Amino acid sequence: MDNLIAISEVSRRSGVAASALRFYEELGLITSQRSGAGHRRYPRAVLRRVAFIVFAQRIGMSLDEVAAELAKLPEGRGPEGEDWSQLSGAWTARIDERIAELQRLRVGLTACIGCGCLSLDRCQLANPGDRAARFGPGPRHWIGAPRTINLTPS
Repeated sequence: MDNLIAISEVSRRSGVAASALRFYEELGLITSQRSGAGHRRYPRAVLRRVAFIVFAQRIGMSLDEVAAELAKLPEGRGPEGEDWSQLSGAWTARIDERIAELQRLRVGLTACIGCGCLSLDRCQLANPGDRAARFGPGPRHWIGAPRTINLTPS
């Protein structure tokens, strides 16, 4: 057990609360061994897995998606650089989508988000007759409907 570290150390070094670490373990995302006194002890490689979980969540992955990705890692050894590269290789498109979504959100903070509320004076100009509704429910400009809506009467 010399190469194992306590949950408090994993928490301190990863910046993740011990309660979250226990939750990750409950979900099978990380594993620990128990000391003679029943305390959780983690292999040092768990720090990489926790960093991966945190990063994956930051780009919008659910814990179920994280579990599916981590299941691709080899059993019996700590993940290596090539393992991480293979897992993260497909994330570029997801990050680009998130950036585009955040840019639409930024525009929506100061302009019409196409919600169809018609409650602001500006909505009569930016979305007359609730024309954004034809693209579906919700804040259409923010979630990706075309920014330019035909303003001529139909």
